Amino acid sequence: MDSERAYIKARKRKARHLSLWFRKMQVFPVQKKIVFSTFEGDGGYCCNPRYIAEEILRRGWDCEMIWLTHDPTRKFPSGIRAVKDTPKNIAYHLSTAAVWIDNYRKPLGTIKRKGQLYIQTWHASMGFKAVGLFRGELFPEIAKIVSEHDSSLIDYVISNSDYCTSIYPKKLLYKGPVLQVGSPRCDCLINDKEKLRKLLRDRYNLPSYEGVVLYAPTFRGGIQKGKKQVAFEKIGLDISRVVETLQKKTSKHWTMMLRLHPQLSAFMKRMPSYVNGVSVIDVSQEDDMSQVLGAADLVITDYSSCAFDALFCNIPVILYADDVEVYKRSRGSFMWKKDELPFMISENNAQLQRCILDFNKDVYIAKKERFMKNHNVKEEGCSSVQVVDAIRKWIIEKSRNEL
Repeated sequence: MDSERAYIKARKRKARHLSLWFRKMQVFPVQKKIVFSTFEGDGGYCCNPRYIAEEILRRGWDCEMIWLTHDPTRKFPSGIRAVKDTPKNIAYHLSTAAVWIDNYRKPLGTIKRKGQLYIQTWHASMGFKAVGLFRGELFPEIAKIVSEHDSSLIDYVISNSDYCTSIYPKKLLYKGPVLQVGSPRCDCLINDKEKLRKLLRDRYNLPSYEGVVLYAPTFRGGIQKGKKQVAFEKIGLDISRVVETLQKKTSKHWTMMLRLHPQLSAFMKRMPSYVNGVSVIDVSQEDDMSQVLGAADLVITDYSSCAFDALFCNIPVILYADDVEVYKRSRGSFMWKKDELPFMISENNAQLQRCILDFNKDVYIAKKERFMKNHNVKEEGCSSVQVVDAIRKWIIEKSRNEL
């Protein structure tokens, strides 16, 4: 408890320092500027904000576009300027921007001015892991403080379903307006799947007929015992067994790609090219998960929300969760019961092999359709368009009110 209290005090001191920068920057006027950020600065040009930005670029809006990131050397398209997310830069650009778009919580101490628009896209649609108040006693006090502060600033949160909208009060500690338009990051998977499939294969010199299995273990860490931690667990997946089983089932060659969570990949920078003695292609440093998902013929994950993105776009998914009880002790209970999910689930390598051999895509698609209907999931490939339409409507109404 002492370490947690010390950590909270340190975070509050840091927040007061940031707030001072925000107050100083309020001498500058709000400009025609949109500021983006992802994964607390660990992310690059990725996730829901990326596809909203692409739609704005496509429309040719006359505005400045800034991306706050830990690493401004990351690649961004022409029209978007990457800026190092120092406290001074955060305060200046957020204080002078008309619109904020983020997939993660704003730093504690952020001050929003009257007349600014903040759209919180979040970094997952449906998910397995307990978040917010769903974590119960495992929800850290500092996380509650940050969540409440961020939610007090938000104008709209994006949702893809009745399910997500209904849980936001406990998940995000948010009770405000919701844009139930789908997930912008799924648009490319729905509209350009074949293009993405070829793009990543060309980048890694894989033939078009090569099977690609993507292994994407989820983030482990967060605020634990008063400290922010990022952890990489030893991979228990038998990669050679997975590849051999897929080759047996399909009579074609398969390659495994490994994708770590953005916050973990930023910490590790580079994975070895061999895991458990088997060659893998590390795609963890690819900025955008949707671009990677588009290349996959099969996704294996434990508790990553990418499983749902893949599901909505008809990409096969099998869950491999060999540390359920350990994970529950550190993160809390899961959001779903097993029989509510449309996925085949394995808890060891033998079960995973059986799932691969028994997988039937027609059965999978039928389960997907029932699941989407039951929860009124809306993923139609036009989410980015609808979000940008909402921003445009807000700008027009704001201009009228200022006349």
